[in-house]
Amino acid sequence: MLKKVNEFLVPDYKNLNWKTVFLLLLLIALFIRFPFFFRDYIDRDESTFIIMAQSWVEGHLPYTELWDLKPPITFLSFAMVIYFFGKSFIAIRFFGTLIVAITALFTFCIATKLTSKKIAFWCAVFCVFLQSLFGSLQGVMSEHISILFFVMGIYVLFTKKHMVWYLFVGLSFGLSVLSKLNMAYPLLILSIYLIWKGINEKQFWMYFKHLFFIGIGFILLVILTAIPYYLQGEISTWWQSIFEAPLAYSSSKHHSISKTLPFVFIVLLLLVVGLKTKTINFKSKPIQILAVIIIGVLLSFMQAGKVNGHYLIQIYPFLLILAGIAASKVSAIPKKFIGVIILLLFLLPIEAYLEYVNIISNKTEKGTYYNGEGIEVPNYISENNLETKNIFFTEYHIGYWVLGVNPPTKAATHPSSIAREELFPFMKNPRKTGMQELRYILEVLQPKIIVARNGKRIFDKKLVDFNFYIDLYLAQHYTLVKTIDRGLIYQRLE
Repeated sequence: MLKKVNEFLVPDYKNLNWKTVFLLLLLIALFIRFPFFFRDYIDRDESTFIIMAQSWVEGHLPYTELWDLKPPITFLSFAMVIYFFGKSFIAIRFFGTLIVAITALFTFCIATKLTSKKIAFWCAVFCVFLQSLFGSLQGVMSEHISILFFVMGIYVLFTKKHMVWYLFVGLSFGLSVLSKLNMAYPLLILSIYLIWKGINEKQFWMYFKHLFFIGIGFILLVILTAIPYYLQGEISTWWQSIFEAPLAYSSSKHHSISKTLPFVFIVLLLLVVGLKTKTINFKSKPIQILAVIIIGVLLSFMQAGKVNGHYLIQIYPFLLILAGIAASKVSAIPKKFIGVIILLLFLLPIEAYLEYVNIISNKTEKGTYYNGEGIEVPNYISENNLETKNIFFTEYHIGYWVLGVNPPTKAATHPSSIAREELFPFMKNPRKTGMQELRYILEVLQPKIIVARNGKRIFDKKLVDFNFYIDLYLAQHYTLVKTIDRGLIYQRLE
């Protein structure tokens, strides 16, 4: 029985080609991620990317009409989906599924250069699992986009020798960094490694030429993102929003490096164990490159002072390849454990199974597979002829997209940015403090409708003055007209 299951899953490892592998990975990714196609939002950042992308589709460059602290390629990726497929949750989530499957495919292709196809295949399968399960990973995150471009660059770096291909590597790395800036860390560490390698092997000029062409490709990509802003006389907006704002935000935060040390220590310990036990051949240049990239990503985590679940997307492909190589050196798993392993593989996507139940229940109860307050609250507002233009979502801000309206101010594009006053100069906000911004929204713009979330403070619990002010203002000037699950709809008193 177990043999038949194994043959069904993967009939013949040796004859696997990239097309077959991609189809299998896509089917796995689709099975795991499909029930989340109908969810309103999975992470607040994803909602912000969608809103920013919609603004771009309507002719407004990022940071000019709305504003968020992410590089432009992330917004461009979403904008392309919206431009071609319209306002479609399914299209966006399928786009995310494709990204996961393609990233896993490149993980497979890289791994085949270092180990067997069997090990490479399972590295790719677990790459799909780890990029799709737990927390907010079922959404489309900037980390998904950035790691896709980075593994593309690494694969070409491993397999192509002509100088023109190094331009492509540079372009890929540029797309990665301008999707998520922290990928500059592994890129920098990789560059230092290649320079060291050139000196050590007495081939400095060859490595220098490689880096030169990679640098040209990277710079070319950066210039291409600047051109639209230059043509509109917004080059300062481009520079300040992409480069200066993240530095200001990073320096204003005081996350403790110590919070990242347990994870960093565990990963480094595993690398050291692989070195000492010789289960991983660190004399191999490709393996050295993978280890260097892992160290670079870890440094970016330390700089951020935290390791969120979706951050790990950027380290999974490289860790999995090294783990797969190490596993291939270990004795074969006894047959009596094969059944347990297969059972665990089928149980791993438990979140997906629960979400399948959720969408079926929602279809039965409400007549639609689409679910979540970010969809149901805007639908209620439209159906009951409530004000749709002058509205303020303190939560479920994907509702702006559903209703076809903009947030009240640039700073409110992502609700938490209202309190990030260190970013106001870069978004050219006329208000100087977060409290001034909040007072402007409530007392000057006076939204007719405010949407909040039951059981959650509107602002971070540390922002006591913000929460006290808005709670008091809501009590004095608004009335609660409807509660939809956890969504609270407040209407301004006349």
